[in-house]
Amino acid sequence: MIDKKPHIKPYLYGMLAGFGAISLSIIFFFLIYRFDGFGDAISTLTGILMPFIYGAVIAYLLKPVCNTIEGLLHRFIPEKMKGLINALSVTFTILFGLLLVYALFMMIVPQLITSVTTLYYTAQRNFAKFVQWANHVEFFEQNTQIMDLLNSAYDTVSTSIDTLVKTKLLPSMQNILSGAALGVLNVVVVLKNLIIGIIVAVYMLASRKRFVQQGKMVLYSVVKPQWASLITEEVKYADRMFGGFINGKILDSAIIGLLCYIGCLIFKFPSALLVSVIIGVTNVIPFFGPFIGAIPATLLILIQNPIKALWFVLFVLVLQQLDGNIIGPKILGNTTGLSSFWVLFAILLFGGLWGFAGMIVGVPLFAVIYDVIKKLVIHGLHRNEELDMLNTYHDNFGDPEDDPPAPEAPAQAPSADKT
Repeated sequence: MIDKKPHIKPYLYGMLAGFGAISLSIIFFFLIYRFDGFGDAISTLTGILMPFIYGAVIAYLLKPVCNTIEGLLHRFIPEKMKGLINALSVTFTILFGLLLVYALFMMIVPQLITSVTTLYYTAQRNFAKFVQWANHVEFFEQNTQIMDLLNSAYDTVSTSIDTLVKTKLLPSMQNILSGAALGVLNVVVVLKNLIIGIIVAVYMLASRKRFVQQGKMVLYSVVKPQWASLITEEVKYADRMFGGFINGKILDSAIIGLLCYIGCLIFKFPSALLVSVIIGVTNVIPFFGPFIGAIPATLLILIQNPIKALWFVLFVLVLQQLDGNIIGPKILGNTTGLSSFWVLFAILLFGGLWGFAGMIVGVPLFAVIYDVIKKLVIHGLHRNEELDMLNTYHDNFGDPEDDPPAPEAPAQAPSADKT
């Protein structure tokens, strides 16, 4: 009797493949036509998990500090007391982060308030002096229309505050109070998420090695060892890329902000601290950061002293050349391996999707995507025996990372440690 079961297997596979294709198509079109609902669901889920997002970001930024402290403690505390070493390293790391934020807050915020107040009164005083000067200039005296326009503008500025209070502020006091209450509520929610995020960061730093081992076991239990080994290597590459780029960029921007502040004090530029904070913060953004920071900083100085604004532009150009040719390469090196075109593409793409945060993480994220695609292309060329194309590309464009891959040995699954 002939067994007919083997003939059923192709039909079964075909049926499952068709069912899977239809299901994926339905899900795809559901997401397309109900994208608003899908986006709202993602926003709701993100809002719920925001403390964990804060905690993950804090833990990732403080991870190098925690590893450094743990390495120092290993020199003085026996290995058998690794629980104490882990607890002390996490404690000292969190204290370091809190003290750093507190020190920056106490140094910068009072000076920023003073700079903004001084800027307001200086701009008002300079505008009044300009009107007085214009009243005594022969050109303006002969052009009554210009004088009338200047005087009208000055009167408008002088009385705008009173008009705003009498006609707008008092009748809208209830709406203002409601908006203030909503703003206070938002601040409370952010503070709540931040406090819970710090607690989450403590747990993540304390259990970072356990989480890594658990992730490896899950990965090796789902896919084949060879693919699991490749994915593990790519995750390590992504960690090096994000960690090296973001931490290096923060350090580089802090140095640029400090140098800018010292230069502003030496050349006596007005609003030195406010200008330096703007330059330092925007310098975190690759490529566009220097231009984004230089424009408002120059305008702030221009309001108070136009001549010094010109000198400030020259100073910022020299500072950015110093950063681009000496400080930045020393700290960052060529961490991403991307050309200027792809850096610009990544900033515009992820900046448009995620705003300021996207402009910061877009370059390392795209570098990881670029590396994955490059490895897939090299694997495909190797499989199709077209490595001559890769060699030709290497000879023409000189990319040393595109050498043909060596044959890979089968990867071994890791031992199952305690979770």
